[in-house]
Amino acid sequence: MENNYADYALLFKALSDETRLKIIDMLSCGELCACDILKSFHITQPTLSYHMKILTECGIVNGTRDGAWMHYTLNPETVNNILAYWKFITSSKEDCICHTYDCDKNCKEENI
Repeated sequence: MENNYADYALLFKALSDETRLKIIDMLSCGELCACDILKSFHITQPTLSYHMKILTECGIVNGTRDGAWMHYTLNPETVNNILAYWKFITSSKEDCICHTYDCDKNCKEENI
């Protein structure tokens, strides 16, 4: 797995909002209409559309139009990619800096 820091930074940025995290939690139970999501918040429909645009553009959420309303689901492929990437970057690797960098030696040399 590659360190696509920039790509995943966009995904994590989308997840860095309390409202969007709650929406993702709601969608973990299955498909929801925008009207049902909207009922759970004290926000306007344009504000919900803004949040859903961020979530759909980064691929975490899929949206399908049904007349005047949108229906949303989690994108399982993106969710699995995020989970795998998080596990990858938080696990020790042979080429990890922690194996190639001697903090005690380098900190002493740099007077840190």
